Amino acid sequence: MSATAPYAGPSPIRRRPLAAAALLAALAGLVFGLLLAGAGPASAHAALTGSDPSDGAVVDTAPKEVTLSFSEAIAVGDDSIRVLDPSGKRADTEAEPRDLSEGGTVRYGVSLHSGLPDGTYTVAWQAISADSHPISGAFTFSIGAPSDTTVALPSQEAGGGPVGVVYDIARYTAYGGFVLLVGGSAFVLVCWRGGATALPMQRLVVRGWLALTAATLVMLLLRNPYTGSGKFADAFDLAGLQAVLDTKPGAALVSRLLLLGAAALFIAVLFGTYARREDEREKKDLTFGLAVGGGVVATGIAATWAMSEHASTGIQANIAMPVDVLHLLAVAAWLGGLASLLVALYRTPDIGSAAVRRFSTVAFGSVVVLAATGIYQSWRQVGSWSALTGTRYGQLLVLKVALIAVLLAVAWFSRRWTGRLTDPAVASGDTDEEAAEAPEDVEDIPADTDPERAAQLARQRAALTATKKKRIRDADAERSGLRRSVLAETAVAVVLLAVTTMLTSTEPGRTEEEAANGTPAASAPAAGGPVNLKMPFDTGGQNGKGTVRIDIEPGRTGSNDLHVWIDGSDGRPMDVPEVKLALTLESKDIGPLPVVPDRLAEGHWSASAVQIPMAGDWRIDVTVRTSDIDQVTVDKNAKIG
Repeated sequence: MSATAPYAGPSPIRRRPLAAAALLAALAGLVFGLLLAGAGPASAHAALTGSDPSDGAVVDTAPKEVTLSFSEAIAVGDDSIRVLDPSGKRADTEAEPRDLSEGGTVRYGVSLHSGLPDGTYTVAWQAISADSHPISGAFTFSIGAPSDTTVALPSQEAGGGPVGVVYDIARYTAYGGFVLLVGGSAFVLVCWRGGATALPMQRLVVRGWLALTAATLVMLLLRNPYTGSGKFADAFDLAGLQAVLDTKPGAALVSRLLLLGAAALFIAVLFGTYARREDEREKKDLTFGLAVGGGVVATGIAATWAMSEHASTGIQANIAMPVDVLHLLAVAAWLGGLASLLVALYRTPDIGSAAVRRFSTVAFGSVVVLAATGIYQSWRQVGSWSALTGTRYGQLLVLKVALIAVLLAVAWFSRRWTGRLTDPAVASGDTDEEAAEAPEDVEDIPADTDPERAAQLARQRAALTATKKKRIRDADAERSGLRRSVLAETAVAVVLLAVTTMLTSTEPGRTEEEAANGTPAASAPAAGGPVNLKMPFDTGGQNGKGTVRIDIEPGRTGSNDLHVWIDGSDGRPMDVPEVKLALTLESKDIGPLPVVPDRLAEGHWSASAVQIPMAGDWRIDVTVRTSDIDQVTVDKNAKIG
């Protein structure tokens, strides 16, 4: 046999997977492009429900302050609310907005200068919704009578522009990477353990990890300009990055990066040690360890979305977050497993019918979980039939349900092909031993053959063996039918994933409808809302003076997140050896309840799941130790719940 053979062009076997991949890539690009073009900036998840003075109002005398009411909790900064006179100068005192929330209404206000002249004033506001999305807007009111104004506000909404587009692309990529990483790994461990030695499967999972890691880094860097200036240059502003790390979304992104480090180790073991392990007992033990460890890491990564987006705010947040985690894991197991099956069917000749049937069982279980969690999430985010049909979120949700129905219909055909599927060796009439033998038309390589020639012949032997396996695989009509069916499933899944991702950046129907009616959403904190306290302290020692700032969210009974910032006398973050808190409700003889926060960054401590058992006027004691001997306790009362 000659060492070379004439080139006959790309084989049909190779063209089909390449064409399939190109089709899916084009479809994904088209869908994402249409969604990005139609979506614009992320919709406001907290909405302005009212103001005093109201939009377009004409008042006889200058008000002392301007207040804005929102449908749910927001985070504000120094310039979150600006009042501009007709000439464009600041009419407010430029102080940080005051939290005036009470009775279930989220309200913030800024004081105005005295003696303001008549004319039209512009109120511009920008904040961050409780579910991490930036919001902004503007309105006008007039003193005495309307007048001309020179104020020109930027037409770009918060979260829009080129930065918003890149951030949204990163968000889509992150979801896709998560699906491939988790779903591909689960497919190998649960459905096809032989896939651990298949290079195409390894590439799929690694690319999912790379996509999720890169997207998370991009989102972390762009978080500051995304919620603020909208300029790419601010992505490298260290002060802005530090501010991002002090927020719930920033902490979630950092946590995701740490978990992805553990995921990299999991991948190395899965496609390294596990793939090389031959002893069945050892492999079984390692499978169990990988399943437990991988499940913990996957759950943690899913929780980084649940703790910072829709599920973290609104009604029944304590139930919604674990439900959201289950929903994300089920999506990954189903859609990621589907992508893995497609790769296995097109790029590997060795996957057998048992693996396909196991995936069919996993997919069915995932659909059951998706149905249960999806019904709950739909009720929570929509709440009424009018919101389902009359809001953008509701319409996207209807589209998502329709796509799932189409996907299930295609999956039914796949399941029929699966039932008729046979293993490649059996389909060709070969035994397992015969299928594993080298091709008969390649003679044994003599021992005295030149090493270079021997290597060439060995490559030919391997290529012919692979070609034979592919020929056997492609001759199986049932396998070909299954490949086409799975390809169709994956195409629908690409669109479904895009729509699902878009739902995360769209205002929930319940919130939109309640904001349109001018009523606070059910997600608004109970009386008092988020608690913000500021207390000066002096331990009496060197550099012992400073200020303690405390935020308690959502500021109601049940589980709360508590953040503590300590600033030195120069206003800069101040690190101290120890910070402790205690909460006491003297009227009910409850407490003191100790809280020991963890240090997150210089001058910033945090504690999660702080339980407030009862509403009332709580005394909050803060103990600050600045040295081995210098310590002081300061306290302040706050209404919680």
